[in-house]
Amino acid sequence: MLRKVAKEELYKCCELSELPFKTTDEISSLKETIGQKRALSALKFGLGIDSHGFNIYILGESGTGKMTTIKTILEEKAKNEPVPNDWCYVYNFKNPDVPRALSLPPGTGLAFQKDMVELVTALRQEIPKIFESKEYEKQRSKILEDFQQKQKKYFTDLEEEAKEKDFTLRKTVSGLVLLPVKTTGETLSEEEYEALEPKVKKKIETIGKELQDKLDDVIRIVREEEKKIKDMMTQLERQATLSSVGHRIDELKNKYKDNTNILNYLEEVKEDILEHLDDFKPQEEQVPSLPFMRLSKTEPSFIRYSVNVLVNNSELKGVPVVIESNPTYYNLFGRVEHKVQYGIAITDFTMIKAGSLQMANGGYLVVDALELLKNIFSYDSLKRTIKEKVIKIEDVWEQYRLISTISLKPEAIPFNVKVVLIGNPRLYYLLYNLDEEYRELFKVKADYENRMDRNTENMLRYASFVKTKCDERGLMPFDNNAIAKVVEYGSRLAEHQQKLSAKFSEIADILRESDYWARYNKNSVVTSQDIEKALEEKIYRSNKVEQKILEATQEGTILIDTEGAVIGQINGLSVLDLGDYSFGMPSRITAKSYAGRAGIINIERETKMSGKIHEKAILILTAYLGGKYAIKQSLSLTASLTFEQLYGGIEGDSATCAEVYALLSSISGVPLKQCYAITGSMNQHGQVQPIGGVNEKIEGFFEVCKLNALSGEHGVIIPKRNLMNLMLKKEVIDAVLNGKFNIYCIDNVEDGIEILTGMPPGEIQPDGTYPEGSFNFMVAKKLKEFSEALKAEKGPESREGNNKKD
Repeated sequence: MLRKVAKEELYKCCELSELPFKTTDEISSLKETIGQKRALSALKFGLGIDSHGFNIYILGESGTGKMTTIKTILEEKAKNEPVPNDWCYVYNFKNPDVPRALSLPPGTGLAFQKDMVELVTALRQEIPKIFESKEYEKQRSKILEDFQQKQKKYFTDLEEEAKEKDFTLRKTVSGLVLLPVKTTGETLSEEEYEALEPKVKKKIETIGKELQDKLDDVIRIVREEEKKIKDMMTQLERQATLSSVGHRIDELKNKYKDNTNILNYLEEVKEDILEHLDDFKPQEEQVPSLPFMRLSKTEPSFIRYSVNVLVNNSELKGVPVVIESNPTYYNLFGRVEHKVQYGIAITDFTMIKAGSLQMANGGYLVVDALELLKNIFSYDSLKRTIKEKVIKIEDVWEQYRLISTISLKPEAIPFNVKVVLIGNPRLYYLLYNLDEEYRELFKVKADYENRMDRNTENMLRYASFVKTKCDERGLMPFDNNAIAKVVEYGSRLAEHQQKLSAKFSEIADILRESDYWARYNKNSVVTSQDIEKALEEKIYRSNKVEQKILEATQEGTILIDTEGAVIGQINGLSVLDLGDYSFGMPSRITAKSYAGRAGIINIERETKMSGKIHEKAILILTAYLGGKYAIKQSLSLTASLTFEQLYGGIEGDSATCAEVYALLSSISGVPLKQCYAITGSMNQHGQVQPIGGVNEKIEGFFEVCKLNALSGEHGVIIPKRNLMNLMLKKEVIDAVLNGKFNIYCIDNVEDGIEILTGMPPGEIQPDGTYPEGSFNFMVAKKLKEFSEALKAEKGPESREGNNKKD
């Protein structure tokens, strides 16, 4: 049944009695998230369960406070949990390409780093003093003297024996040699030797061979003694070093006695120091080969004794909460940096840098899902890390290089992070349905609402939210009239009189803009007028396209009639969404019908400008007409439907009712009043279904009617089920109250026939016909004429065919 919408149904005001305060200075700030009971319950579960794979995906529309909420919850929860360990990388003396990872109690990483620096500094000062001490020199000299005496005795004995046998031991460039001598003591020359008798020569050769064998034995013994002396000297240096500085390493071992890994590392450090004592000794300056050349003094490197503190949790009061806004691979997993020296890129374990995963280890990591997927390698590597439970720092580009390069491969760190992804619902369902691994790794879904119930409790929370933003942003206080406008604006955003929008970012924007206008007007508090001014200015900044369309309509470029009556023509309503601003726009829908068998032709579909939902609506329309008017006869007609001056695509079913009226008007020949516009979907039984954007559609047609002045006849017909969605502008409401504009609601498509045509629709009678003078009678009559015309056309053709056959 057609009904005029009452004024109280056009807008739901927020009564001041529901806001028991004068300004926001009298209320407290918001302490919790509002309107997200389901999501908060999921977050509590997801953050509380300590089981593999129960990571969290927070899904919801932009501006619903997902990031703010999870950040607040995590920071509060993190305070009550124990601080995780520090992590350090140290030199791996057994495998230098794989730096070792050490875990230390929180806050001790820097202390251990400092201890190692002090140890090396002390050793560099004390070890050289050891080797310059009198005691060390005395022991060293004694060892060398004993060796020299033994060496001298070996060669002296050999030299005396050689002398007894007329040989002498001489030192040459090639080493020690035995030479025969004459009785005068001079060496025998080669000519003199050749002149000797064979018997004498043989004797000399025999004695020389014996002496040479003994010389070889002596040299071998001396070399063995040299090795022993070298070992003794090394042992002396080790003992001297340990006796003087060994206590320092023992002190560190005692300090970190509860950490087996550090004890093992310190033992390796001690052995390496003892093996490289020369590095601690004073370095002699090299003399350049050319006088004018100056050689740079090469200092030994002690960097292998350094400690790279990868994660320092000394300043944390609980577990870490890391929010990664740019989740590139290296920002998440860390990197091994390089520096260029003399054109060569070099690195060492001190250049290993932590990523967000290492920084969040033991705590929580929050990542934007879309940003994660946009960065190459990041998503797959994160899944691999969660599955394997270790954090690896790798060079991901290594596999793509033509030439393999040598780099460090740091030891992996155990992974213990609760990962929280934040994204929109579409992305969540894409990952859930297309990625099997995702389902196993992100088992907790926290679904954010985009609106909440409009009740007294939530309205007061809305006021507390305003108070919170005033404190955070330094805004002026808002009076209760301004808060009422904010609540009403929340219902407008939610498109529901009993709901409030949970998109708090949009609410916060209006609060800041209202504060600006209040200061501009030199007010002491923000009033409802400031809220209205902010909303007007916000629209004005964005409605250029809408104004251009209205100008084109006024000029007659866009054809829209708001007066008179036309057969087969009606004003439909649609919403144009520009992203930052959406507005209603009337469209002329026309229909043409004639005898034929093609049925209803959707011109938009034929030109590939129609979406799937709109095509479905046309099929529903066809089914409705068949069920209504083709009970006793076939539906024999050809009809076309189109949106005039449509140059883009069309989607949706909200114009179904308008298309039915246009088509029935074309069939019956009854004109439709152009002072009305209609919106509404319908099913095959003619029941009118709700549509979206009802406020924008009504306001859009209202603006077009204003171009030629409101006459009191203009109006919009909407589905009855959309009454709860009405939150219209004040200008439209005032026009309705003053009788300048009308809004009607219908529950069935036939309810709108009488107001559009001036004729009653007519109820079907027992014999299947409609009362004469009714609109349905006119439609049925015309359809019968179409059917008879087709039969008459078919009859002569059949008779002619039979005559030819005879």
